[in-house]
Amino acid sequence: MEIEKRNGFIEFVKKYGMFVVVGIVIFAVALTFTLVAALSKTVPAGNTNLNFTLPMQEANIIKDFSDTELQNNETLNQWEAHLYVDFASENSDVFAVLGGTVVSVEEKALDGYTITIKHSNGFESIYSSLNENMLVKEGDKVEAGQKIGTADNSAEGELDMGAHLHFAMKLNDKFVDPNNYLDLQEK
Repeated sequence: MEIEKRNGFIEFVKKYGMFVVVGIVIFAVALTFTLVAALSKTVPAGNTNLNFTLPMQEANIIKDFSDTELQNNETLNQWEAHLYVDFASENSDVFAVLGGTVVSVEEKALDGYTITIKHSNGFESIYSSLNENMLVKEGDKVEAGQKIGTADNSAEGELDMGAHLHFAMKLNDKFVDPNNYLDLQEK
């Protein structure tokens, strides 16, 4: 009796095993795409009555925000999501995009010298690849348009880009596309 059960199982695997394997692979791929989509979603723009200013004057975008399309990071030789907007300008002054409180001034391994400002309505702005001579310290109150530092090439993760501002925004602790809040169409 036991031999018949083994033979029946072996016959079943021979006959339907490929379908089971294909089904498992399809399920795993679908689950992976679902999880990646859920984890990488940014918060939608929404309506805000906040008046954001630009973080640099007369700047060009040298690498735009992308949370779904991978971009090549030539310095690190890898493809990655780019949750920042990179700006370059002959005038390297960097300004607060909105009034708020400086919550950190630090040096980060890949992002270089970085200032993080907490704003109202759950917003946060992050300014990286700055010169070490930053003009604010933790706890300072800043106004929109106030100069806070100078763009430089301190971001070791983007050395191939030269001196630039590596800029990000968060809403409720999730990265958002600065294009939804700042007037970057002309950049």
